[in-house]
Parts: sequence; structure tokens; C-alpha cells
Amino acid sequence: MPAAQAVDRYFRISERGSSVAREIRGGFATFFTMAYILVLNPLILGSTEDKFGTQLSTAQLVTATALVAAVMTAAMGLGGNLPLALAAGLGLNAVVAYQLAPLMSWDDAMGLVVLEGILICLLVVTGLREAVMHAIPQPLKQAISVGIGMFITFIGFIDAGFATRIPGETGSVPVQLGATGQLSGWPVLVFCLGVLLTIALMARGVRGAILISIVTMTVVAIVINELAEIRPLAWGLTVPSFPDDIAALPDFGLVGSFSLFGAFEQVGAVTLVLLVFTLLLSDFFDTMGTVVGVSSEAGLLDERGRVPNLGRVLLIDGAAAVAGGAASASSGTSYIESAAGVGEGARTGFASLVTGALFGLALFLTPLATVVPAQAAAPALVAVGFLLMAQVRHIDWQSYEIAIPAFLTIAVMPFTYSITNGIGAGFLAYVTLKAALGKAREVHPLLWGAAALFAVYFAIDPIEQLLGA
Repeated sequence: MPAAQAVDRYFRISERGSSVAREIRGGFATFFTMAYILVLNPLILGSTEDKFGTQLSTAQLVTATALVAAVMTAAMGLGGNLPLALAAGLGLNAVVAYQLAPLMSWDDAMGLVVLEGILICLLVVTGLREAVMHAIPQPLKQAISVGIGMFITFIGFIDAGFATRIPGETGSVPVQLGATGQLSGWPVLVFCLGVLLTIALMARGVRGAILISIVTMTVVAIVINELAEIRPLAWGLTVPSFPDDIAALPDFGLVGSFSLFGAFEQVGAVTLVLLVFTLLLSDFFDTMGTVVGVSSEAGLLDERGRVPNLGRVLLIDGAAAVAGGAASASSGTSYIESAAGVGEGARTGFASLVTGALFGLALFLTPLATVVPAQAAAPALVAVGFLLMAQVRHIDWQSYEIAIPAFLTIAVMPFTYSITNGIGAGFLAYVTLKAALGKAREVHPLLWGAAALFAVYFAIDPIEQLLGA
């Protein structure tokens, strides 16, 4: 058939040793492995208020998340011809929710995400993306991923009520187990069972383990909520109950709700630069690692280890960040879960078209996503935290000049509830130790510049007092 031959020739399906059936199967595998983002992204972005007390709608967040994933994954398939799916990035959405929103409006925060995406595109076009990448030592990149994993895990514990702040305590430990120093209540039990189920499925190598756990524990939570007497607000923002409808028209109310330069009026220039830098750094290196990792697993790297169509792939990824901010879904980025599709045989962008189509279908299934309580979804945060934590094995803990900055990066993020603080602590420790050991010339000028910005960031209060600002 001419049409089938045209598809095969365009995507180079036969040339790469694949088939349409394998590509379709791979597209489904990738979707089911990463579909948890339809629940987790609204959970993270919808669980906090911006500076003005505004909270985003869960239904609108589900729509925005599915829309960006559908459009940008399909774009990657058509333009990059890689079995690589994109959606709102975990870790990046935490920056938006817990770093940006408390300082400005949601529109302003999403505007910064758009600016970050534009910067990434410019870095790709000018060739500076690789230069900046080489400026950050690999162990620090790995430590940033580990720190974000710890931070996401802590968020999961808090959202589920597994850990809570001790009311009124100022001189004691700041958090405790459960609400009273011990675990109590059906919702927390749902979370604990969810964690055990998730890790059991992951250990057995079950594809879609995170999604299976979310669905299973949501059903359990609905049944418990129907049968047990549970105090009001015990579940948090979302009370699990049988939805009146399974399908509904998508709500695009958040699409286009961003202010490109509104943040400039809300925060100082130094803070603004560092916030954009944090977004840029997280998106930047996650993408490079994901693209190389997935391409390598698919056997698509050339003899020099280069990714096919890398320029277009990175440009589409940058465009996903812009699209994510413009739709209020947080920055879109490439997903390492795409490896699940590769494991099922996917080798081309046709698999991405399949994954994108499934996310498009999910636009009409919002009611199903909005019945998932935090206690059923939060185990996924713990699981993703574990996956990110695995990077710690690549860090040389015998070398103080590497190990100490890595440790500070990892520890400061969850302990100060700030990704920016962790990155800053790691950079400052790294350049300080290099200088103390007489190895200042080994530090890239771009890293010195970043460390200087962080030094101003941490000392902003005394600097303002000194200048009378």
C-alpha cells in the first residue's frame, strides 16, 4: 500500500529494524508508564496557592497537562523521529509550585516558564547549550537530580499526611510522623499500602507500575470512603468518590493564562535571574540525559555516540517548555519513561505519534483524574524520588571536592524546602573547595558566574541593609 510505504519511509521504520505493530505497542507502553503525570502534575501545581491566595483548578490542570503532552509528543514524533515522549516535568513543576508561586501570581510564574523555554531554544540555536552543559561537573548534575528526588519524596510524605508539621513547636523537631506523632486514619493507610504496592510492582519489573498503583489505591480509597466514617478534610483537597461521569469536555480555561514580564514587578532582579536559572538548569540537563539514554537503549546512536536529529530534538524540547508555560502546565520536557516503549520495540517517532494520540484521548477523561486523592497519588512521588536517588551511585564519595558539594546540594533541597537553595549551596561549595585546593582554573567561567549570583542571592538581606534598599 502506498500510504503504508510512505509512513515506513518517512519514519524509517523498516530501516531501523522495527515494524508498525512494534511502534504501536511501544507507544502504548510509554503512555501507560508515564500517564501518572495526568494525576501528579495537578496534585503538585494544585496543592499550593500563589502569592495572592489563588489556587489552580484540578480539572483545568488535567486538561493543560494532557494537551501539552499530546501536542509536543506528536511534534517530537514528526520532527525528531525518536520514540521520545514529552510532558510536564516532575521537579520542574515543584519549582513552579513551591519556588515561584509563593513569590508572584500563577500567570507571572508561568510567564517565567515561557521565558525559560525561549532561552533554551536560543541556546540550542546558538550552540551554547552544550557549552553550558560542559560547565557543570557531572557529579553536581547527578547531585541535583538526587536532591530533587529527595525533595519530591518529602512533598509526597507531606501531601499524604505521613509527615506533618508540629503545630506551635519552635524549639523542637519541625516535623513528626502522622498528625499526632503516630500514624492514624484510613487516608494514611491508603498511602502506606500504595507505597508498598508501588515498590512491589517496580521490583517485579511490571511496566506501568506507578499508574497501576495509582488506579488500584484510588479504587481502594473510594471503597473506604463509602464504607468507613472519615472526618471531614481527612483526605485533603480531593475526596475520593465515584464520578458522576467518566468522560467530559476538556476545560481549556488555563491555556494562555501567563504574563511574560509580570514577575519583574514582583521579585528583585537577582532573585528573578536565579529562579529562571533554576528552571533552565533542571530542564537543561534532564533532557540531555534522557535523550542520550533513550537513544542509546534504542541503538540509535552513531559510531561517535551522537543522537540523530539532535538539533531538532533539543529545539522541540525547548518548545515544549514554552508550550507548558503558555498552557499553565509547567515546563514540558522529555521523559525517561520513553524507555518503556523502546523496551517494547519502538525505534521511531511513529511510537511518539501513538503516545501523543493517547494523551489526546485523555483530554476527555478528566473526571477520572479528578477523583484521585493525594494519598493514592503521593506514593508515585516516593517512587520517582527513588528513581532519581539512584543517580547517587555515580558520585565519587572519596573525593571531598566532589562529595561535599554533592552532599550539600542533596541535603539542602529537602531540608530548606527549596531546589534553588540546594543548587546554590552545591555551586558555592564546589568553587570554594576548588579555590582552596589551588584548582581554581579547573572551574569553568560560567560556573564562577553562577556561584557569584548565588552568593548575592544568599546574602541579599545584608546587602540590602548595606545599600539601604
